[in-house]
Amino acid sequence: MSRYVLITSDPGFERRTRQAATGLHGTFHAIAADHLPPGPDDLLRILSGDPVEVILLGPGLQLEESIRLASLFDLQYPEISIVLVTESAEGVALPAMRAGIRDLLPPGSDVDTIRSLLERASLAAAGRRRGLGNSVEGQPRSGRIVAVMSPKGGVGKTTIATNLAVGLGKDAPMGVVVVDFDLQFGDVASGLMLDPEKTLADAVVGAAVQDSVVLKSYLTLHQSGIYALCAPLHPTDADQISGEQVGRLLNQLSNEFQYVVVDTAPGLGEHVLATLELATDAVWVCGMDIPSIRGLRTGFGILAELDLVPENRHVVLNFADRRTGLTLKDVEATIGCPVDVVLPRSRVVPYSTNKGVPLLQDGSRDPVTKGLRQLVERCSAGWESRPHKKLHRRAVVQ
Repeated sequence: MSRYVLITSDPGFERRTRQAATGLHGTFHAIAADHLPPGPDDLLRILSGDPVEVILLGPGLQLEESIRLASLFDLQYPEISIVLVTESAEGVALPAMRAGIRDLLPPGSDVDTIRSLLERASLAAAGRRRGLGNSVEGQPRSGRIVAVMSPKGGVGKTTIATNLAVGLGKDAPMGVVVVDFDLQFGDVASGLMLDPEKTLADAVVGAAVQDSVVLKSYLTLHQSGIYALCAPLHPTDADQISGEQVGRLLNQLSNEFQYVVVDTAPGLGEHVLATLELATDAVWVCGMDIPSIRGLRTGFGILAELDLVPENRHVVLNFADRRTGLTLKDVEATIGCPVDVVLPRSRVVPYSTNKGVPLLQDGSRDPVTKGLRQLVERCSAGWESRPHKKLHRRAVVQ
């Protein structure tokens, strides 16, 4: 169960927070005080019962004191989400992020807003605990980098990338980020119905390059619990982003998230090759048409020569339909390897895309959803440890 702790001298805010916590899966503990203990252990010592997941600091506490305690928690107990209750974010956001504070909350917030924040902070704590549990002591944690790619455009790559991110996010709340490396005409923002304040063009320059806390502030939170780093707003910005910057960004994100899902641009450009140098998984997407299939075969050949084929390979046949005149055996014979996941042609996919709600988010039972779940399972941690004979199973075209 979750444990929510509030330290404040404001009885009205305490009352609203207690009401917001009612019905959530966890317990609520309030400490009436206008000052903070010297360190985390001094606070946790007086709390017993369920492990603490979320701590709200304020209102009524000194700002500097709250940021100091939050920074100590971030060092000693990073799995606990610290929320700062402050009147204004101006001048506070950057120091708060550097101190590891997960969120800011105005003291006048209503019950629904507080409840939403508690749920979000609890999910973040769960994701951090899971990530810390998977790390090796004394070494930085490095998440999986999943590159979704295709030599040809128009094969549904972005739809697959966004659904894959949402699916992985169900097992790793707040532990997934989807990055749009189709720098000129990326559609991750529209596919997730997001309106980002910051984009990838902002994330590869300035303070974000040196400070992962600043970088995370440039991400956009999706309602499914995943983060997104969207493509630049102007296609001309793509010319200012180098392959070296792409590599540095992916390294930063993989040390902060369990999964980094990359929606690449069509083809094998500089940014795609930089992504493949770091990717742990590659999801190859092709349609059931000859140009797309031949393009995939050519791409395989080029990358094999460059030794840029990631260890884990997942081939997805999209828009599968027997009426195209091609069979699954034709596709596999042409590309020279098995197809791992087949996604049949479906009318619900364009509807989902236009609505900006991925199929794995709305719980659709369409056959495409089954294939997407198979792909999520293949990209999850631990898949490669299964018997080799199960890595590439015979798919069926409906």
